Amino acid sequence: MRDFEKISFEQFKKDVNENEKIYNKIKIPQRDSEDTAGYDIYLLSDIEIKPNEILKIPTGLKCYFEKDEVLLLVVRSSMGFKYNIRLCNQVGVIDSDYYNNKDNEGHIWIKIQNEGKETVKIRTGEAIVQGLFFKYLTTDSDKTLNLTRQSNY
Repeated sequence: MRDFEKISFEQFKKDVNENEKIYNKIKIPQRDSEDTAGYDIYLLSDIEIKPNEILKIPTGLKCYFEKDEVLLLVVRSSMGFKYNIRLCNQVGVIDSDYYNNKDNEGHIWIKIQNEGKETVKIRTGEAIVQGLFFKYLTTDSDKTLNLTRQSNY
């Protein structure tokens, strides 16, 4: 079982703003076709990012999935190829215990940098990153350090 959901409006007000119209327009990620691996994640509002500028962008989304899975966030190829937009952490790693954590409900954010030479404008509703689900393995000697998530980074 895995799926994306909107964060609550209360969390949205804390993290983004009190504009219910924007909240109601949050698009749940989807794949472009049955052969597409990634779930597109869309912008909530227009952005303009200057060369070398870094933006932290809320998605208004959270995601649940199995304990032996991970959600990886990668920049869409078109953003990298056309505009030289990169995720600051290169690949976002969302663990299953991030969902509904006490600090922020598991609100997924992205942080991008424009490594190009031109200012880039990206419109509301445009897909900027994509999420991919993977199973992961652990070592034979695996011991977890904590039973519950300690921070939201």
